[in-house]
Amino acid sequence: MAIKLKEGMSEELALETSHRVTEVVANILQGITEHGDAHVRELSEKFDDWSPESFRLSDDEIQACIDSLPAATLADIRFAQEQVKNFARIQLESMKDVEVETRPGVTLGHKHIPVNSVGCYIPGGKYPLVASAHMSVATAKVAGVKRVIACAPPFNGQPMPAIIATMAMAGADEIYCFGGVQAVGAMALGTETIDAVDVVVGPGNAFVAEAKRQLFGRVGIDLLAGPTETLIIADEIACDAEMAATDLLGQAEHGPNSPAILLTNSEQLGRDTMREVDRQLETLETADIAGRAWRDYGQVIVCNNYAEMVAVADELAFEHVQVMTRDPDYFLDNMTNYGALFLGPETNVAYGDKVIGTNHTLPTNKAARYTGGLWVGKFIKTCTYQRVTAEATLEIGEYCSRLCDLEGFAAHKAQADLRVMRYADKQ
Repeated sequence: MAIKLKEGMSEELALETSHRVTEVVANILQGITEHGDAHVRELSEKFDDWSPESFRLSDDEIQACIDSLPAATLADIRFAQEQVKNFARIQLESMKDVEVETRPGVTLGHKHIPVNSVGCYIPGGKYPLVASAHMSVATAKVAGVKRVIACAPPFNGQPMPAIIATMAMAGADEIYCFGGVQAVGAMALGTETIDAVDVVVGPGNAFVAEAKRQLFGRVGIDLLAGPTETLIIADEIACDAEMAATDLLGQAEHGPNSPAILLTNSEQLGRDTMREVDRQLETLETADIAGRAWRDYGQVIVCNNYAEMVAVADELAFEHVQVMTRDPDYFLDNMTNYGALFLGPETNVAYGDKVIGTNHTLPTNKAARYTGGLWVGKFIKTCTYQRVTAEATLEIGEYCSRLCDLEGFAAHKAQADLRVMRYADKQ
C-alpha cells in the first residue's frame, strides 16, 4: 500500500479556491458578453495597466518586434518551430480520408476538414511563454486553419518582442496584445473589433482554464490545460535525488499552485529528494514561486512495486509524467492516464515544453482520463458522408422502417417507407 512522505493542500481548501475562481471568471465573461470592447479594456487596465489605442498590433509593430531580436534568437525560434511543425505534419499524414462500399450499393466515408478559425492564447504575464506560440499557432496552420488569431498579455508594460515575433513566424493572421480571461473571452465571444473564433486553444493559469471550461459549447476548446502538473516516477536505479528534485522544481516554478509529485518505490530516494528540494530552493532564482508550489502542492508517495506505481499514476492522471526507472517501457505499456510521457533520465519535461516537437499543451485536473494533448487533429473535424444506390435503398429502407417502428418514430419510418416505395417502382 502506498504511503505519503509529504502531502499537499487538502482537497477541501483546493475546492474552496476553485469555487472562487469559477465566480470571478463567470462575472468577467458576462461583462464581455454585455459590454464587449469596453469591458475588455477595463479589465486590461485593471490587471495589466495596459490600454493602447488598439489591442491588435499593426504590421509595423510586429516587424519592429522581430527586428529587435538578435539573429541567434530568431534562429533558435525557427529551429523549435520546425520541430513542432515537422511532428505535426507527420501526425497529419496519419489522418486519412476514407471511402468504402460496406454493402453492395452502400458507400460510407469520412473527410478531415480543418476548422475555419482558431484563437490561440499564449501566456506571458509572469513568464513569456514563447513556446506556446509554436504549439498552437504553428500546429493550427499545419492543420490548414484559414484564420488563426493569437493573444498574449503585455510583459513589463509592452508587447513582448519574442512572443510577438514567434506568433508572426508561426503564421498568425491577427496578433493582439492583451491577456487573461479577457483575451480568451474576447476571442470566443467576439467584440466590436474582434470576430469570434470557432475554437480557443492554449494553456494558462487557473482562471484561463476555467474560462475555457465555461465557454465550451459556445465555442470549441482544445482541452483544460492549467495549472501545470508534473509527476516524477523514479527508482534508485535510474534516478537520484538531485535529478528528481531538479525535475520537480523545473515545473513547480510555473506557478504557486502547480503540483509536483515524486512517485517512487524507494523510501530512501523519497526522503533524500525532499532534502535536496530544500537545498536547491536556497539558490534557485524562482524559489519564491517554486517553493510555494512545493510547500502547498508537492507530494512524495512511496509504493511497493511498479504495478502499484502504475495504479497511483493512473489515478493521478497528471499532465507531465517523467519516468526514470530501470524499465521505463513498463510504464509506457501499462499506464493509460497521462498527458505526455518522458521516458528515461536522458529526457525531461523542459524538452517537450520548449523544443523537441511534441506539443506542450496537455490535459490537467484529471482530464487525461478522457483526452490527450493538443495536436494537429484538435483543429480538424472528422465528418462522415454516405451514398446509396437505388437497389441498396430497398434493403436498407426496409430495415430502417422496422427499426423506426420499434422506437415509435413515425416520421422517421415515413422517410424510409417513401424511398422503398419510390425506388421499388423503378426496378
